Parts: sequence; C-alpha cells; structure tokens
Amino acid sequence: MAIRDWPEDERPRERLLARGAAALSDAELLAIFLRVGSKGKSAVDLARELIGGFGGLNRMFASSLADFSAVPGMGPAKYAQLQAVLEMARRALGESLKEQGLAFASPGGVRDYLRLHLAGLQHEVFLALWLDAQNRLIATEELFRGTLTQTSVYPREVVKHALRHNAAAVVLAHNHPSGVAEPSRADELLTSELKQVLALVEVRVLDHFIVAGQSPPLSFAERGLL
Repeated sequence: MAIRDWPEDERPRERLLARGAAALSDAELLAIFLRVGSKGKSAVDLARELIGGFGGLNRMFASSLADFSAVPGMGPAKYAQLQAVLEMARRALGESLKEQGLAFASPGGVRDYLRLHLAGLQHEVFLALWLDAQNRLIATEELFRGTLTQTSVYPREVVKHALRHNAAAVVLAHNHPSGVAEPSRADELLTSELKQVLALVEVRVLDHFIVAGQSPPLSFAERGLL
C-alpha cells in the first residue's frame, strides 16, 4: 500500500510535523528523503530494505556510488542528494564547534561530529580537529588513511599541519572498521608520541577518539590514556 493511502496520523511526514523528527524510526526518516517507493513497496518498505542491506545508516552513508546505485530504484541522483544531506549535517555541527568551542559545545557534539565523518567507513582514516586558543574549531583535516600504525602516521607531518593552521590544540580521531572501539597498544603508543612532539611546538592534544560501530566514540582522555 502506498503511503498516501495510509491513515494520515501514520504517515511519516505528517508524524514528523506533528511530533518532531526524533519520534520517527530510521526507516521513516529515510522514507521522507526517498519520497517514493518502488513497484509493490512503499517508501518505508524500501527504506527498511536499504538500511538492512547496508547494515545500518552509517554504512549506507559511507557506501560508494556503485554500491548505492546497485540497489533497484536508487541511482546517481539519489546518491548525490544523500551525500549533500550528510555534508550539510557535518557542516552544521562544524559551525557549532567553531562558534562555541569544544569546551562549551554539547557533551555529545564532538562525538556526533566525528561519527558523521568516520562511522561506516571500510578503511581506516586518521583525522585532526585543529583548534585555536579558545578551543574553537579551525579546521577538520584528514591526515592519513589505510592501516594506521606508528610507521604510517608520521609525527613530522602532523607537526607541519599544526603549524600551517597556527593551531593551539588538537583533537585526534580515527576509526576501527572492525567495529571494536578498544584502543590497541599501537594506538596508545602513537598517541603518546604525537602528544610529545606536538608539545614541542606548544600544541596541546586534548583527546584522541576511536570511532567504531554504533557505540559512542571512545575517548582516550576519559580512559586516562592521555
């Protein structure tokens, strides 16, 4: 049955307007974005299939154009729209961090920002959030990608980027595609080394987050690993 034939108080768009977006399920929110379903399927049915097929929203957002377009009814236009929505969410959170500073942002703001950048990726990425003296975001920069070890993340390059941005502090982050957020011994050694070399140019390492799966990003500072 098409959504237009549902009772009005059950339609996703009407429910969102009446109760707010937080009241809707992932599939209902995605259905509003999709607008229409496919033959024999409502937009909600199609949304459930998309989320289930990719294994969650994060993996769907991180999918390639080829993988997304392989789903019947999807294609480059929908992929472009989806990526535009995701990028707007990143930028909105980034604006908040720039205006308020990390010290004044909502407790989950930095974690949400990092999950939008890193969750669902199938390869490891190492990010730096460069901050000014008031802990306001200057820039988010992808420094390295691939398998991250002490030998693949070059401290000298990190220092060069810190000086180029005239940063006073940094929040480091990387993802674990395995879905396990626990830091490895290599992660701890790398963090310690970067903290030492950045201190030489008076850049403070405020935290290092690991983003993995659906759980909140793990904080080295909260674990007492800084």
